Amino acid sequence: MNLRNVTTVWHKELRDQLRDRRTLFMVLVLPLVMYPLMGMSLLQFAQFLKSHEPTVLVVGSEQLNGVEGLPPLVDGDRFATALAGRGKRAKMQLERIPMPTEGSPNSAGKDRLRLARAELIAGELDAVVIFPEGFAEKLKDLQRELALIGEGVAANEIPDPPKPIVQFNSSRDGSRLTYFEVDRLLSAWRSQIVGRNLAASQVPAEAIDPFKLEANDVAPPAAKAAGVWPKLLPFAAFLWALTGAFYPAVDLCAGEKERGTLETLLVSPATRGEIVWGKLLTVITFSLLTGLLNLLVVSAVGGMVSDQLAGMGPAGAASPIGKPPLASLAWLVVALPPVAALFSALSLACAAFARSTKEGQYYFMPVFLGVLPLILLPLSPGVELNLGNALAPVMGLMLLLRSLMEGDVLEAVRYAVPVTAVTFGCCLLAIRWAVSQFNQESVLFRGEEKLDLRLWLMSLVKRREQTPTVGMAVACIAAILLVQFVLINTVLSRLPPPGSGFGWFSLSAFLSQMAVLLPPLVLAAVLLRDRRRTFKINALPNWRIVAAAAGLAVLLNPMATLLSNGIQKLYPLAEGVEGQLALVQADLASAPSPILVFALLALLPAVVEELAFRGFVLTGLQKSGSNRWAVVLSAIAFGVAHTVLQQSLTAMLVGLLIGCLAVVTRSLYPCIAFHLTHNGLPVFAACFGGEVGGLIEKLGLGGLILRAPDGGFLGYHPVVTVAGVVLAAGVWRWIARQSAPSSERPATDEQPTPPPLASRLAAPETSEG
Repeated sequence: MNLRNVTTVWHKELRDQLRDRRTLFMVLVLPLVMYPLMGMSLLQFAQFLKSHEPTVLVVGSEQLNGVEGLPPLVDGDRFATALAGRGKRAKMQLERIPMPTEGSPNSAGKDRLRLARAELIAGELDAVVIFPEGFAEKLKDLQRELALIGEGVAANEIPDPPKPIVQFNSSRDGSRLTYFEVDRLLSAWRSQIVGRNLAASQVPAEAIDPFKLEANDVAPPAAKAAGVWPKLLPFAAFLWALTGAFYPAVDLCAGEKERGTLETLLVSPATRGEIVWGKLLTVITFSLLTGLLNLLVVSAVGGMVSDQLAGMGPAGAASPIGKPPLASLAWLVVALPPVAALFSALSLACAAFARSTKEGQYYFMPVFLGVLPLILLPLSPGVELNLGNALAPVMGLMLLLRSLMEGDVLEAVRYAVPVTAVTFGCCLLAIRWAVSQFNQESVLFRGEEKLDLRLWLMSLVKRREQTPTVGMAVACIAAILLVQFVLINTVLSRLPPPGSGFGWFSLSAFLSQMAVLLPPLVLAAVLLRDRRRTFKINALPNWRIVAAAAGLAVLLNPMATLLSNGIQKLYPLAEGVEGQLALVQADLASAPSPILVFALLALLPAVVEELAFRGFVLTGLQKSGSNRWAVVLSAIAFGVAHTVLQQSLTAMLVGLLIGCLAVVTRSLYPCIAFHLTHNGLPVFAACFGGEVGGLIEKLGLGGLILRAPDGGFLGYHPVVTVAGVVLAAGVWRWIARQSAPSSERPATDEQPTPPPLASRLAAPETSEG
């Protein structure tokens, strides 16, 4: 790579982008205008909350004046100051009216009560507190009976205490918040009454309040000073880094297609890779500028707002949000470059695929929705930094930053290596994807098309393809997920829950597999001509390769068990999921025959899922030009189709291996054999584990299978696991040689060996057979 060409393209693209008013507005003007406006709005809202006082109608409070020794509840048009707490004041405007009695004629009090309900609904009144008729008499009787406890009056003879009524409108936030405050004040008033009643009965108050909590906050000073900023600043910086990367990328790729300047750049001495790196550096520059500028403006505005809020509160009170610490900003500046590189490469690849600027802007929403959960999950209170979360892209980096910004450096250092490795690995993959997009003429020079939906559907049916395209494969994945979602939320949700017996469980499992099978079958029947090639069943199976694939699954079972146990340690099952799995095992134990269990959990998924994912989906994705990406994407889709997270991660890893097997053998039969054996071994162990274990003990091989001391996971001896992987590598090499086309097989030892396996995985399938 010629760095001079890269820097030339970089400088050229920077000059072009600096002439674009839209880019300058997004990067420079918008943060400088938006955040000060948001800060001013926050201050005005805080002043509004401070100045706004809820209105509460109090009915029948005059009855309380006749109760001797009762603590004050209202003081004029306010609740009593003693109820609000030390140094506080009940911020409510009270309107007091007498309680209308049953025998009185239609008075102004009754009319006011009827009007109060309408005012609550309209939002003109926030709450109504009603002391029913006879409230004072009941309260006196209660106090009198409490005083006689121990003098012939039993505790069970005490009358029920009177109950005031609070009316509010839960559909309005102001009324709901007023209800919570009124409830707090009435609870404080009730506590004062209880204290006086206990004193009258000569019972110490400690009898009902035997201890008090003493709060002891051990949070480090840095974490206390950080406040909300460890969550807010990374969220804002990462979100703006994505926004700052996407719009320049769209203009650099799709925009140049529209202007007709991309061809001029492609005929320059710079190679495609150098052009991509020059454009990528430009996008990274704008992404960093956007993220850093927004970070600085947010911090400055946040500091000013913090000072203003502190000045609006009581003297000596701290701001509710605090100022952003300088150390937090320093950690964010260090973390922004790799994040900007990741988002820039993703944006550049999407923009290169777009036909026009308008189409490129449409791609922002899918990218944004894909990244948003990874940015939002670290904001949840229960999500902490651990090894499992550290391996999640973007999410692990945000959690690492939060730990560093809160001053927990030792905790962050423990997971710095996996977070850094995952982040840079994702950056490299995204950059490779962007380079591959620029190396495809069909992507760079796609013309803008006007879609007539009716004509397009008619052409799909009339001019049917031989095998599925990439778009059909993606549509098949979407259809499978949609049918699964509808099935789970309609039919399966109405079936009896797990634990209802094997019959109901088998029906649920069968319907779930049909949800996977129906979309590819329907699409193949309607849109395709060569369905045998679509599902990779166009040739008779080579039974030696099929048997070798089954043996491969047996040899790799110890490693698969180790990976599955490791995933469950990284991401432990929730208590609810463990309970559901226990009920499922009880259903399976009630099966009339182990053959039915094997057919339901091993045979049916092996056939159905392989037809869908290694058949239709993988065949379509191979049209993209790269078998590697086709295998990876089909494995991801295979994992997402499983509902449990731990099962999805395991399925992705297994899907990668089965996808490679499908590409190498160009047949679905070995994939079905591998899948059947992989699923069948746990079923066999569950049904005949006792007999097999006894046989192993008799042979003196009990040490080959052990139970891990820390988690109770059943696993194999490390020697068995390593030996299985080594033997599996030899079996795989034999499968690859036997599956090579006859023209590539060596006739004698002196002839050249077939192309390496990596080259066959990289190249798309071209054989028509």
